[in-house]
Amino acid sequence: MNVPEWLLGIVERESVRLRSMDGPALSSRPAPGKWCRKEILGHLVDSAANNHQRFVRAALAGELSFPGYAQDGWVSAQRWAEEDWDVIVGLWTALNRHLAHLLAGLPADAMSAPCRIGDRPAVTLAALAEDYLRHLEHHLATLA
Repeated sequence: MNVPEWLLGIVERESVRLRSMDGPALSSRPAPGKWCRKEILGHLVDSAANNHQRFVRAALAGELSFPGYAQDGWVSAQRWAEEDWDVIVGLWTALNRHLAHLLAGLPADAMSAPCRIGDRPAVTLAALAEDYLRHLEHHLATLA
């Protein structure tokens, strides 16, 4: 399956499941120092936003050198645990639908653009996109 189709499949399946969740458990931390469900999905919004920048910049420049991001700081600064669940789900859904649209329209040669994030070794844009989807699936599985 190609990456845009894979991503759309995740979005269609998970947006229904996410919209069915509610209640105080969404803001409850499973353990001290662990993210609650709102923070996990907020982190995935942050990830989508960061990867949107990466995908577009790599496609335009033919390569990418981009800083990593301090995920705990992003989650804390945005106070995801205090945000309305429907807002978080809507942001996550819309951003990921757009990422699928973006990736589907990129020329094949853009997918070979070398991408370096932080101090990690360079990978292709295609590998970066696939890693994004694996990361997404990993965190979504924890929301069960």
